[in-house]
Amino acid sequence: MGLAVLMAAVTYPWRALPMLAPGIERLPPIVLAYLRLVGPAVLGALAAANTLIATGPDGRATFHVGIEWLAVGLCLVLVTWRRSLLVGLVAAVLVAAIARNSGLA
Repeated sequence: MGLAVLMAAVTYPWRALPMLAPGIERLPPIVLAYLRLVGPAVLGALAAANTLIATGPDGRATFHVGIEWLAVGLCLVLVTWRRSLLVGLVAAVLVAAIARNSGLA
């Protein structure tokens, strides 16, 4: 929960900038592209780190293969198909929650 609040606080200003800064559309195209892609890049980095790396009981990070791979893959497919990050994230969370509650993960 704390990580979600922290990431929202870090990414929200970048996402809100077009609404808060008048004349932002006059910025160079490369700057606009950067600002548009900051949020998805941060989410992608979080997904990769949480999907590929697991911390063992001894505190060492190891390569991990689990239900998270399926959830992230489903999210990518749905976001590409539906053009909605919300739909993809909700589906990924549901897959992971159902798998963990049923004992599959």
